[in-house]
Order: sequence, then structure tokens, then C-alpha cells
Amino acid sequence: MLHGLWSPGAGLLLWTENGVPDALPDPLGGVLRASRFRHRAEVLAPASGAAERVTVRAHALAPEAAAAALCQPLPASAVSGDLRFLAHVALGVERWVRAGRIVPELRRDDGQWWVRWRLVGGARQRAWLAELAVAAPAALQVAGRPAAVLEDLVGELTDPIARRSMDASPPSHPLLAALVGDSPLDSGSHQLAEVLERWRAGLTVDEPELVLRLLEPDGELGFADDSVALWRLEVCLRAEGEAPAPIPLHGDPSLVRTAVDKLGEAQRAYPRLRDLPTDPRTMDLLLPTEVVADLVAHGVHALQAAGIRLLLPRAWSISAPSMRLRVESAVPAAESTVGMRGLVRYRWELALGDTVLTEAEMARLVRAKSDLVQLRGEWVQADHKALAAAARYVAAHSDDSPITFADMIGELAGSRVEQVPITEVTATGWAAELLDRGHDAAPVPAPSGLKAQLRPYQLRGLSWLVTMSRMGCGAILADDMGLGKTVQVLALLVHEREQPADRPGPTLLVCPMSVVGNWQREAERFAPDLRVLVHHGAGRRGGAELDAAVAEADLVLTTYSLLARDIEALSRQDWERVVLDEAQHIKNAGTRQARAARALRARHRLALTGTPVENRLEELRSILDFAMPKLLGSPQTFRARFAVPIEREGDQNAISRLRFVTQPFVLRRVKTDPSVISDLPEKLEMTVRANLTVEQAALYQAVVDDMMEKIRNAKGMARKGAVLGALTRLKQVCNHPAHFLGDGSGVMTRGKHRSGKLALVEDVVDAVLADGEKALLFTQFREFGELVAPYLAERFGGQIPFLHGGVPKRRRDAMVTGFQSEDGPPLMLLSLKAGGTGLNLTAANHVVHLDRWWNPAVENQATDRAFRIGQQRAVQVRKLVCVDTIEERIDEMINGKRRLADLAVGAGENWITELSTDELRDLFALGAEAVGE
Repeated sequence: MLHGLWSPGAGLLLWTENGVPDALPDPLGGVLRASRFRHRAEVLAPASGAAERVTVRAHALAPEAAAAALCQPLPASAVSGDLRFLAHVALGVERWVRAGRIVPELRRDDGQWWVRWRLVGGARQRAWLAELAVAAPAALQVAGRPAAVLEDLVGELTDPIARRSMDASPPSHPLLAALVGDSPLDSGSHQLAEVLERWRAGLTVDEPELVLRLLEPDGELGFADDSVALWRLEVCLRAEGEAPAPIPLHGDPSLVRTAVDKLGEAQRAYPRLRDLPTDPRTMDLLLPTEVVADLVAHGVHALQAAGIRLLLPRAWSISAPSMRLRVESAVPAAESTVGMRGLVRYRWELALGDTVLTEAEMARLVRAKSDLVQLRGEWVQADHKALAAAARYVAAHSDDSPITFADMIGELAGSRVEQVPITEVTATGWAAELLDRGHDAAPVPAPSGLKAQLRPYQLRGLSWLVTMSRMGCGAILADDMGLGKTVQVLALLVHEREQPADRPGPTLLVCPMSVVGNWQREAERFAPDLRVLVHHGAGRRGGAELDAAVAEADLVLTTYSLLARDIEALSRQDWERVVLDEAQHIKNAGTRQARAARALRARHRLALTGTPVENRLEELRSILDFAMPKLLGSPQTFRARFAVPIEREGDQNAISRLRFVTQPFVLRRVKTDPSVISDLPEKLEMTVRANLTVEQAALYQAVVDDMMEKIRNAKGMARKGAVLGALTRLKQVCNHPAHFLGDGSGVMTRGKHRSGKLALVEDVVDAVLADGEKALLFTQFREFGELVAPYLAERFGGQIPFLHGGVPKRRRDAMVTGFQSEDGPPLMLLSLKAGGTGLNLTAANHVVHLDRWWNPAVENQATDRAFRIGQQRAVQVRKLVCVDTIEERIDEMINGKRRLADLAVGAGENWITELSTDELRDLFALGAEAVGE
């Protein structure tokens, strides 16, 4: 007599009591007669009238051979009941296959993807398996639970049984070819596996859907009793087009069985639904409050992923706690006492969603033990630890005594309750003028002596500057490049000189050397009555002569380099105001020019910048420390309070506090906001990709290999230096081999380009010139510009100006004037740092970034030379990267990075040095698509 047992992982185990029966037909009979029965199996065997476990010698058949054996006719006299049962299961699988109730699935085995057949599933198949489990012989229960054994048996037999009945002709589609040919699928992925699984699940939509409906406890429970409440999780089935219906335990057996199966799926997806009290009459579960809170916070996502719907009570909300600050002007303030020294009263409020909590409610929250509380008749879910901490903070800071506005700002900066951000700061009286950034101040009309038509947002900017100056508060005007910060400052100076009070003292304006001429021209054009003194050049005034000239001037212009050099003479003056243009020049607080700027004495301080933060939040602190000394504390305090939490952790609490502390002193408008400017043409930005040449690819790989060798055992600064050095060299390779080698070799070899990127530049420039338009080309490398400019000049004819840091001011101004003229050169090449700020080059409506600077703020500054007021045409911005290189990978990272409150706009390149060796290898590796044909 032949016996059979299915063992998960081992397949079909066959054994005999007294040898292989002669009646057993081939091929199974022949296989068994030749077998040595090397496997061991534990089976149930009769002994003294009772079954006992014994170990026997067995022959194992893999799923494919097992399917062939079980599906062939077997004589009843030669096989036992357990083997006949297994054959019955195999024939059942065969019927499902013939009925077309199978689908392909993708599995990951032995490091490869394989396409296999499986049953569709559904209520009918589950019922079939449940009936088989009940009828399973006792001998089959040795290997474990019958249901689990049957599920494995059906899963393993479906694929070989399906293949036996299919046409073996190979199809053309890779997935079908892998399915029919039983070969690995090279294009397999987890995403494709999930698509197939979702498709399979969609084929059972005719089944009732499991719906879990959460019902709140009966009766009104206070905060202190919430933790003992029992919530009913109603187990329902919903047929298509019908309402969910609860399932009684003694109802329709098929519906109960379906609900049991589906509830089991829900419990596997979210294990906290196991081992809970149940209703004796229904399948409903009874949940304590802490489980309910976790169910809504986390379980709902696990259930949704398993295709199970969770319905919450109508009177339910998930609310995040937040804090609000209400500021009131303590007394009607005289002009001399407003500003940072003015007295205010303030109070903190704690809110859940839009509901501001009373003192009694906050006291109950402190006592709460659950994340789920009943508030004003509604159940609200919120972090009770965060709520309690915030309630204690508000209670401890409820003193209504007047304090100075500066102390209140310090309180705002230092307030920190974990996971409870500040969402609103409002004020009344004169304090509202500061906290609302002057928007509620009386509008200031454009001064009559200003020879310019101010746009509405520029008038608002003038009103804000006037308010900040009147209150003695420093400020940062952080409008986008091209929005007219220059004309707003000139309007402020003219406005002050038209007031009936005494004529104000001189304003010192510090700017990069490249824009001194621009300030001169703008002042002559828009404010011709202003007396302008330029403190620059070898013959500049000094001593008493300088003192006298400053006393007679309204506006004194100088540069950052001269500010540091002539600080003794400049700090001797009593300035009405000090203005820093392109204030990112003092973003490093320890530099000579930053220290010199802070040392100047002035009634009012103003910083102008389109990018208050380029790389790190410390740059914002440094600029604000000039405009409003000590507002954000010392570098160490600022780092602990804001920089680390925001840059490393994305801490919303720290972001909200920093925003509210700084917003009274920072006015930021962007060109993309239609309410700011509606007549600026569109800007189209695109990443354009070039392939490396064979020569570039070889050089690229050599640099990567050299870097990996250097960092193998290097640590600290040596490792960082090797990584940053390799990054620079790889950029040079991507630009041109001659740029990297520095050997003075030619741009082309035998009429062919040595650089795929330069070939692309040539195509772009050709198209621009064919349309009769102009373009700006930016590079971060002066050496590359000196290689490209002569080539493009020879290729397209005419001279191409190249503006870089070594160009003298007079020649620089001539370049700008010439390019802006109608008959000027159509192309202009600029180094990113020297040409990235302070220039008006609206004659161009194309911008090409030849190599990427990993800080998008710096690139945007350069782009804004063309995309600014005065531009009449749409601006096309092309950023060139090489395919499958470090350029393309970091371009994708930059595009995917989210900005933190419009402050942290990038992290420079230093973050790359912190990657592991494996991550660096993946980031720097040359991809298969890098080299063009």
C-alpha cells in the first residue's frame, strides 16, 4: 500500500508498508521501484488499535513531479486514503485551472524574479479550501495545521498543473515568455510584483467587502475616564451597492466564513486586533481607548494597504496641537518708545485644531492618560504628552506684566514644546506694525522727487522701510533679484529728505565692486537730487577731507573690500543708515568685512539680498546680526535652537519659531507670485543632457578609481579633501578633457568634438542665433570660460565678452553696456560668482548653465540677470548635465529636495563628503548610458 504526505518545503513524500505495489502503473511505479527512499518522514501508523507517530523511509517528489503523479489515474487497491485525498486536491486545482481562475504572480527566489501561476482566490476558493481542511485525513495533520498544509500544497501545485495544459509556443512579450519558458524575468521588480498583485485583487471585486466600523463608547466620559472606555469595532460585510451589514455569529454560514477569513487578513495586517474582547452575539471586537488611538494613527494605514476600509465616527477629528501668541501694546506709545524698546503685554494660547482651549480644559488635558479625548462633545485624537507639556508651558507663562518688545521676541525664540509648533502671532496697536511687517501701516506715497513709477509691491516695500526706520528697527529687504530693491532704497532716501524735519544724515551703502556703477547710474536716473559720493579707487579721500565730503553727501557708495580696509575712517562717521547690498557677502560672521559691517555706528541698518540663505541657516543669523544685533543670539545658541533642529531634523517647531521671530524684520517677495508682479514674462527651466565622449568616459573612470583608492583607509579631513577634489575634477571632465588636463590641447580632434557637452552648447547657441536672440552662458570655472569663448567666437564669428573676477570695473561696465545695446554681441560668457549678482542683462532671453553649481540659490541669482523687470520676452533657462554621471545624479537630488520655510535652499557640496564608501561609489559611478554613440 502506497501512502502520501505533503510537507511544506519538501514536497510530496511517498512511502510504503511492504514495498511498492505491483498494481502501481508507470511512470510513478517505475520511479518508486528504482528509488532508495532516502528521506525520513514522521507519520501516523496503526499500533495496538491506536495510531502512533513513527518515522519511515520516504521518497520525495518536487512540485512538478508531484503534480504529474497526483493527476494520473491511481488504482484504489494500490494507494491509501491519504494519498487519494492529495490526488483529490490536485484534481480540484486542475478544475480551477481549466476554469481560468488563475493569474500570474512575480516571486523573488534565489536572487532572481520568476513568473508563476497562482489561483485567483476569493470566497469560493476559500470555501473550497475550508471544506478540504475539515475532510483532511488525520495522517495529514502530522505536518502541522491542515489549513496551512493545504494552502502550501495548492500554491505549489497550481503552477506546474497550469503549465501542463498550456501551449508551449514562446510568446514575444518578456513576461509571458518567462512564464511559459520557466525562465527568470530580467526586468522584474517589486513595483511590477505589486501591480500584478493589485490586478489579482481586483478580480475578486464581486465578493463582499470587509468594512470595520468604529463606534464610540456609550455615555459621556470626561478626560480622566477616557482610558477605560471600550469602543466597539463592528465587523461588517458590504456587497457592491449596499450598506455595510454587521455579521451575527449564528447567521448565514458562508457569510460568517467569509467574514472570519477577511477578519483574519485584517488581524495579520494589523496584529493589535488580535486577542481582544469580543461580543458574544456578533463578530464585533471591543477596543480599549489606547488601542483605538493606535488604530487610527497607525492601523488605518496597514488596513488600507490590505484593502480593508475603516469607518470612523462622524464626531471625530485628528488634530495637531499648536500654540498661538497674542501681543497687545501695553500703553499708547510715543514715537520715541516704539520699536524694540516699546512695552507690550502678551499671552500664550493652546489650540487643538481651530479650538482654543480654556484653562479648565488644559488642566484636564494635563491629567489625561490617552491620546484620545472628548472635547466639547467630539472625540479628538492628539498626542496627550505633547498637549500636557504645552498646557504646562502656557500655565507657567501667563504673567500679564508689560515687557519690552525685544524681551517678547526673545521669549518667542526660546519657547519650545516638543511637537507643538507656533502657528500664529497676532498683535494690536503699534506692535502690529512690526509683527505684520508694516502691512497695516499707513501707505507712504511715492516721493515727488523720485523719477520712477513705483509698482504696487514697491510702494508697499517703501511703506515697510519707512515704518522700520521710524521705529529704529533694522531690516532685511529680501526681494527676488530683479524686483527693484535699488529703487525702493532710493525712494526711502528721497522720502526722508522731503519731510519737514531736519535733513537726515548720510547713508553709507556697501556693495560689490561690480555694482557700484549700477548704483551710480540708478541714483542719477531715479533720484537726481541726491548728493552721491563714491568712496572707491586709489585716489579716494581720507582723513578730514573724507569727513567733510561725507557731511555734504546724502549717499556714500563703497565696496566690501574697502569697508574692511578703511573701517577706521568709515566708523568715525555718524551714519544715519548703513545699507549692505548683496548682503550675502557677510554670510560668514567671522570674516573681516562682516566684522567691519557690525562695527559701523548707524541709527538704522538695512540689508538687501535676494538670497538670505544660500547654504546654511547660520548665514541668516549673520545677516540679521548686522541688521538687528543679538536678535537670534550667539552662534552657539542659534545652532542649538534652530540650525541643527531644522537642517538635520526638519523640526516644524523650530521652523515656526524662526519664521515668527524673523518675519517682523524680513520682507521677502518672489517674482513667481502673481500678486507681486503680473507682467513679468514666463521662465521655462529645463535640464538638458549630454553624453560623454569615449575620452571623457575614460578620464571620468580614472578619477573615480583614484578617489576610491584614496578614501579606502582615509579619515577626517583627508577623506573629505579626496572626495571634494574628485568632485571638482569630475566636473572638469564633464566640461571638456582639455579643461581637466590643463594641457592646452585643442577643443576638437580631427573635426570631432572631444566633449559631448560642448557639442551640445554649440547646438543650443546655433538655435538661439538662428532666431536672432541673445544668450548668457555661465560657468563656475574661469579656465573653462577661457577655453569656450575663443572657440565660440571662431565658430560663430565676432567677439564674445567674458566677464570674470579679473575684469577691471571700467571694462566690466563697457561689457554690460555693449551687450545691452541693440547691435551688441549676441553671446556673453560669465563666471558664476563675478556675473551672478547686481547686473541687468535683460537683452538676453536665454540662460545656459554650462556646469552645475550644487546650490540652486546661486544659480537662480545668475539666471536673474535676464529674468528681471525690463525683460519683455519669455526666458529659457538650460542647465547642462552629463548623462549617468555625478552631474545627473546630484541634479536629481537637488530637484527632489524640499525647501524649509524658504530658508534652507541647499547644503552646498560638503554633505557629499559624509556619505559612506558604498554610497560614494554608487553616486560617482559611471552609468551604462553615459557614453554616446
